[in-house]
Amino acid sequence: MYLLGEQSAWADALINRLQNLPAQWLQGLAPCGAELQLDAPDDLLAQLPGDQLFLLTEGVITGCLAARPLFYWQDGDLIGLQRGDDWGDCRLCSDGPLRLTPYRRAAVFEHVYADAPRAEQFLAYLLGQMAMLAHAVAELKPREFRSTNGFKRVEAGTVLINQGDAADHVFVIIDGHAEAFVDGHKVGEVPRDEIFGAMAVFTHEPRNATVIAREASTVMLIPGEQFLSMTRTNPKIAHSLIESMARRIGQLNKQVSQLSANKI
Repeated sequence: MYLLGEQSAWADALINRLQNLPAQWLQGLAPCGAELQLDAPDDLLAQLPGDQLFLLTEGVITGCLAARPLFYWQDGDLIGLQRGDDWGDCRLCSDGPLRLTPYRRAAVFEHVYADAPRAEQFLAYLLGQMAMLAHAVAELKPREFRSTNGFKRVEAGTVLINQGDAADHVFVIIDGHAEAFVDGHKVGEVPRDEIFGAMAVFTHEPRNATVIAREASTVMLIPGEQFLSMTRTNPKIAHSLIESMARRIGQLNKQVSQLSANKI
């Protein structure tokens, strides 16, 4: 789901990447029925079963709030996540034909959370869309009131996180690469699509490592409270993130142990 209007080049690149994610984590899951073909529906959700999600394979869908067109979905996006009382004023429509592949909603979530990499892709999909909307809203504000939410382009050598600083954001490398250091010693790599900085946000403790961009990179910033709210309302996402952080902690512990052994 993306806001209508002109986007920057890197925002367009992120949109293209997000579109490719649903098809990846739906691999291996069989559709629950035949592909749907609809001709310019005026109220799409009224025609779709509430217990299903749909992969949009052809067409563009417009989302209206209070009769105002604000959002759009295109080929590769997942349709049907936005349901419930909070979305009661949302109407989806299209000016052209649509093709949608149906999946059981419960089966999709069971399939996604049965595999850690798929769960992380799903989290990246949700976080990417949330940051995209936050960035678009920030662009609408006067500059003096503009928040730091959204995206940041940094040069090689830029310090993204300082060890010992207070934690107020979670970060994702959208494009590029970074390195992590503890007490001046390199302890790990931060590749593209990696979520970092979440642990200090969870614990409310100072940052335990410094992260420096190794090359020119685009970084997505997610406000800490916004990130915590998302994990509280979706325990499965929190569980997936905790598993990811646990693996990273294990890798860091091994490298710290090696550094200690070398000193001895």
